[in-house]
Amino acid sequence: MPKEKLLFAASEVYPFAKSGGLADVAHSLPRALNAVYDIHVVMPLYRFIERERFGIVSLGISFDIEMGGHFYPVELYGCRYEGVEYRFIYAALLCDRDFIYGPPESGYADNALRFALFNYAMLALLKEERYALAHLNDWQSALLPLLIKEEENLATKTVFTIHNLAYQGVFERSVLREIGIPSKYFTLSALEFYGKVNFMKAGIAYADAVTTVSPTYAKEILTAEYGCGLEGFLAEHKEKLFGILNGIDSEHFSPSKDTLLLIPYDDMRGKAVNKRAYLEMVDLQGLHTPLFIFIGRFNWQKGLDLFMESLDWIASQRCNIAILGEGEMKYHKALEEISDKHGNIHLEFGYDEVLSHQMYAAADFFLMPSLFEPCGLAQMIAMNYGQMPVVHEVGGLADTVFDHRSFQKNSTRGYGITFRTASPGALQHAVSEALELYSNMERYNEIATHNMHCDFSWKESAKAYLALYTKIIEEENHG
Repeated sequence: MPKEKLLFAASEVYPFAKSGGLADVAHSLPRALNAVYDIHVVMPLYRFIERERFGIVSLGISFDIEMGGHFYPVELYGCRYEGVEYRFIYAALLCDRDFIYGPPESGYADNALRFALFNYAMLALLKEERYALAHLNDWQSALLPLLIKEEENLATKTVFTIHNLAYQGVFERSVLREIGIPSKYFTLSALEFYGKVNFMKAGIAYADAVTTVSPTYAKEILTAEYGCGLEGFLAEHKEKLFGILNGIDSEHFSPSKDTLLLIPYDDMRGKAVNKRAYLEMVDLQGLHTPLFIFIGRFNWQKGLDLFMESLDWIASQRCNIAILGEGEMKYHKALEEISDKHGNIHLEFGYDEVLSHQMYAAADFFLMPSLFEPCGLAQMIAMNYGQMPVVHEVGGLADTVFDHRSFQKNSTRGYGITFRTASPGALQHAVSEALELYSNMERYNEIATHNMHCDFSWKESAKAYLALYTKIIEEENHG
């Protein structure tokens, strides 16, 4: 019996295009589901994607999308990568850009048109070929459930995943006309949001199920503190809201198989070799000095203000600190000023996949002081590489990192240093705990080794998604 087809849509997918964790999830989750469904991952074919490298070829299919009285030519491309089928949508408006969403300081002014076009092109795919279900991710693909609702003969079911509620796709009301969405949807129960248009509301309102990327975040977004203005709207739809924890690609992020490292390893002795090599590369001193790293976006959500208020103090302790990331220029400048004062801070701007793996392999502690964190993948990657994360106990961090003082040898949980209050004092206290723990090397190695052997893969989470898909599809078949 042939497998049912599932369309998995995202605006970014590793290794083709990546700005954050969504790309990693959109790469690894379809691989985990592919044994059960015939997965087709669909994304824009941005002009910076290396077509020859990945064997991306034209499928010989082209069509025009009518949107707001204008016609936009669209071409379909495809490839097979790591056993998964990919479909790429090319339209000049959507794809001919230097960035996915815009420069770090701001998004492109026409992002509403760009990603509305992405949704209309996906609708055309669904009308051309039968898919039992479409799994959509974040605001860039959130219009599709509404567009499906407008089609009388289209029975595709939809799951909409919120990866980060802080980014909702909010635009001026005038875009409704430009993207051809009827004004009847400009209501509080649909797209209207404080006088503007909110793309994410379409996904929440019209998808058959809504998921978030951790159980704790699913609860947090129903509160005013974390709901970003949508807590009431989400509460109205909470019966179809589920929290399913993200996983990581256990092959791509496996220290024993990682070809990007000096030597792959599966114990703390091998990790020490990688630490020595990294310290020499970046000219930091002290193999037996604890190494803290920060890898991520430089923005307020990731706790950058909190981090920078504490960085002088952390650097005054007996430790090394390595930072890799990019984002808002105000953080670039502030981090440069602080790092210039301290010989034990190494700072690099940008994102480098090879370097990030080498940092994971080298570090003893991973700093993640996020003000909120829907799930987070970095803390799980860090534990997989034999580190202990230092985390603010929110969202997926609370679901994946448990306090080291509760460590149990036979547990399947990962452990680190946690703090509950988002304040410089709480972060500094957590770092002090980390330093104290590191001074007891036998205890530190015991917990770090335990973390290295925990299962942070998609195994259990994929089962939860498959159960949700089955439930939705069977409801349609019995309806």
